[in-house]
Amino acid sequence: MKKIFVINGGQHFAHSGGKFNKTLTELDISFYTKENGFELEVTDINEPYDLDQEVQKFVWADVVAYHTPVWWFGLPYKLKEYIDLVFTAGHRKGIYRSDGRKTDNPAINYGTGGMLHGRKYMLSTTWNAPETAFTLPGEFFHQTSVDDGPLFGFHRMNAFTGMEPLPSIHFHDLEKNVTEEQITDYKNRYLEHLKHIFQEKEITE
Repeated sequence: MKKIFVINGGQHFAHSGGKFNKTLTELDISFYTKENGFELEVTDINEPYDLDQEVQKFVWADVVAYHTPVWWFGLPYKLKEYIDLVFTAGHRKGIYRSDGRKTDNPAINYGTGGMLHGRKYMLSTTWNAPETAFTLPGEFFHQTSVDDGPLFGFHRMNAFTGMEPLPSIHFHDLEKNVTEEQITDYKNRYLEHLKHIFQEKEITE
């Protein structure tokens, strides 16, 4: 059984209800079943949580799946708070031991003190920005991808714990120009993404 921990970071706030992040989480529940060879834990950051239990979910999981909208080019504040609190609670309890440096040479080896080696993580993000804002010359993100641009720090955060990335998936233009056809297409794309990673590629290591 592959152990999956899903974090729904779709915060309820203002005009953003986190609807598509909830939809992705529901698709996870339908995909990561015992019949398909998975055990599943889910956390919704809008609901109360126990820090020690959340730490144990990271330690337990083979794969951590994050679903998050992007607000002002970063994580929603409740998801950021969740990570700050849980990772701090996980100090020397399975998430990280130290920053990795030694007193005899503190200039090197920063970021090597994680305790989640052997685990992987997968990121999905949802955006109002269209995909072309990242890909066309002269547009806002200067042809820098989500993973190498706004979410670069997020990926280094996970590397700090020792986790390694699975391919990300990003969903664009979900506010101003979204249609039912687009939602259906995105749902199908997400399920194909999961099948490619967990069935076709036979992720077993």
